[in-house]
Amino acid sequence: MTGDLSRRLVTDELWTLTEPLLPAFAPRRQGGGTAPVDERVVFTAVVYVLTSGCAWRSLPAWLEISPATAHRRFTGWTKAGVWRRLHRAAVRDGLASAGEADWAAVIAKAATLRAGQRTGTGPGSRRSPHETRTKSQKHSASTQFGQHQNP
Repeated sequence: MTGDLSRRLVTDELWTLTEPLLPAFAPRRQGGGTAPVDERVVFTAVVYVLTSGCAWRSLPAWLEISPATAHRRFTGWTKAGVWRRLHRAAVRDGLASAGEADWAAVIAKAATLRAGQRTGTGPGSRRSPHETRTKSQKHSASTQFGQHQNP
């Protein structure tokens, strides 16, 4: 993995804060696959996707992790509540410096948005899915069911 960028994405302080929050790696039940990879490498790849906005399948090769592995761990960590706990540990509990706490908050919010969960903050956090459609999506849906509306 390219050291400089990966160390900026996941500093030693952030990794020290995050590592105990991650659930223990459990091999898949069906067996096979590859050997477990370094959790910091996986976490760095997940942080890259969360903060860059790239698709999982577009994960750069220099991260040295398969997109499937990164996505699978992201999903598992999301279900385990890692992002909420990371945010709490960094920001609310004051376990990180101001810069690291801010970065952890950005990561936690990006993970929450990527997972499709409500963040509980911001003007759109209380909207239902049908309220967040664009005008063209609403028009498309209404004409699909024969309910054409004039704009």
